[in-house]
Amino acid sequence: MNKKKTLSNIWFYFRVILLCVVLLFPFVIMVSISLKTTAETIGFPPTIIPRSWTLVHFRDIFNPRIFPFLQYFKNSLYIALVVSVVAVFLGVLGGYALSRLRFRGRNAMNEMFFLVYMFSGILLIVPLYKMLVTVGMRNTREAVIACMIVQTLPTAIYMTRSYFDTIPKELEEAGRVDGLSRMGTIFRIIVPLSVSSLVSVFVYAFMIAWNDVLFASIFIDSSELLTIPIGLNSLFNTPDYIWGRMMAASLITSLPVVVMYAFSQKLIRAGQIEGGIKG
Repeated sequence: MNKKKTLSNIWFYFRVILLCVVLLFPFVIMVSISLKTTAETIGFPPTIIPRSWTLVHFRDIFNPRIFPFLQYFKNSLYIALVVSVVAVFLGVLGGYALSRLRFRGRNAMNEMFFLVYMFSGILLIVPLYKMLVTVGMRNTREAVIACMIVQTLPTAIYMTRSYFDTIPKELEEAGRVDGLSRMGTIFRIIVPLSVSSLVSVFVYAFMIAWNDVLFASIFIDSSELLTIPIGLNSLFNTPDYIWGRMMAASLITSLPVVVMYAFSQKLIRAGQIEGGIKG
């Protein structure tokens, strides 16, 4: 029996290690190419561990004469942060309304949340384009922000509403007895108890906005307003296109999402522990 269990454990860990190798292999290749010289990158036979290490590609992507990486990075960061904050704020208000308030059409709204995702983003381009151009938002970062809020808000409200449903109503009633208004109840009782859910919404909205290509490519024309995904794509079509630079830029681009994910895990755990202690 013990032998059978041991073999089962070995087979399980073998599959886990194999899966990790498959998932991490592209990342390892990216790191390898970003640290190689151009000659070694295109040389044969290919190598995973560089024979000669170099940081020239990382230096080049921060050279605005070669690639305005920092400008693209700031544009993407601005868009992603604004979208995330607005999505969380509106998600809290919308989720609370659908969780606690009773009004005509509430059940229908709950059932129709993901209706927007039945349609491809490309189908929304024409109406969104006409509306935003009409109000003078052509070629602005705010136009992309508005589109991304439309894309992320249904999921944000759905996630917050589902979590608010698990919070006992007695806590709100106690707050109302103590003199809190409706908004005071939301932001002094509900929000502190929902840190893990709100962090998840923030990370979700940030990742969607950070990786957006469709809306940024439609609404932004000026080179100084381009986002990271569009900027990386444009680098393919320039004389300065070098594999090492592309991999270095891609690695730096992935850092905000990786850092945010790691940070969010700490916040989620802290919120769960705090909620458990209060409970």
